[in-house]
Formats: sequence, structure tokens, C-alpha cells
Amino acid sequence: MAKLIYMMNTSLDGYTEDEHGGFGWTAPQDEEVHTWIFGHVSSFRTCLYGRRVYETMLYWETAHTVPHQPQFVLDFAWAWQAAEKIVYSRTLPAPRSARTSIERAFDPDAVRRLKANAGSDIAVAGPELAAQAIQAGLVDEFQMRICPVVIGGGKPYFPIGVRRDLELVGERRFRCGDVFLRYAVRGPSK
Repeated sequence: MAKLIYMMNTSLDGYTEDEHGGFGWTAPQDEEVHTWIFGHVSSFRTCLYGRRVYETMLYWETAHTVPHQPQFVLDFAWAWQAAEKIVYSRTLPAPRSARTSIERAFDPDAVRRLKANAGSDIAVAGPELAAQAIQAGLVDEFQMRICPVVIGGGKPYFPIGVRRDLELVGERRFRCGDVFLRYAVRGPSK
């Protein structure tokens, strides 16, 4: 069975975006971070996105057409284009990328079936979508790239009112101060 992995960038104080919806501070400014993150994320063959994350990621549908892109950017663009993308949105009229389907509502049973039949781990991105998966007990691993910034408020990485016991299963530190952490969920959901 494939794992469902919630992966997002966060501030040191645990937010995925600031109080105004901004998340520009999450863009990797360091080639070491870019190269490593792109390589890591490229391993996902299926991605579950909330609308806003999907619209941000749409850049990768045409990134290969931008002149003079470094090879690691091209490699990530091609991997993103090849991945299956499921976007959860009540308002998005149609997909704007290949290999993409739109779901109007989150269905935990459909995600359970997807996990049971997938040949590789599945990424979920977007804190509101991930909150639904977390509350349904579907998330097997939390992955976060922590940016060295405190923003004081905004949209939190974790939903309120949910408890999970976690085990640190991996970490990576970068010269620029970013830290990538991986935590596996221990035991049943509480």
C-alpha cells in the first residue's frame, strides 16, 4: 500500500502562508535547496492538490518552454508534467494541465482505494485539503521544509484539534538555514 505524504513549506512558527495569503518567502533562494527538493518531489507519481496549490504549480506545465532553464528545473518540469494530478475544487471549471482530474469534494474512501492501488507514494499539498486527509486518518507521513522566517500568523500547516504521535524518520539541513523534516505517523489516529 502506498503512503499518503503531506508535504508543504512552512515558516519556523508553522505557517504555510502569511495573514494576507502570501507565501513568497517559501520560494527556495538557494540552488542546493532547489536541486534537492526538486529531486525529492519528482519521486511522487500522483499528487493531490487543493486549488490554490495547483494554480501555483501550473507554472511547471510550461516551464520547459522558458529559455535557458537549468537542467534541474527542466527535470522537475518533466516529472511534474508526467505525474497524475487530482485537484479538489468546487470552483475550478476544468483542468489546465495534462494528466489532471478535478474532484468537487474530498472522499476519504476514494483516497483509501487510491492508496491501496498506487504503485508509489502519493503527495498531498494544500493545508485545507491535507486537514481533511489528516482528520480522516489517511496521512502516513508529514514532510516539511522549514524556512528560516517567523511570520506571526496565517494559515497553519497542521489543522487545529488533531493529535498524532509522530516519529522522526529523516532530516536534511541546508547551508541557507532551511531544514527538511520527515515524520511518520505512529499508531492509529486519535
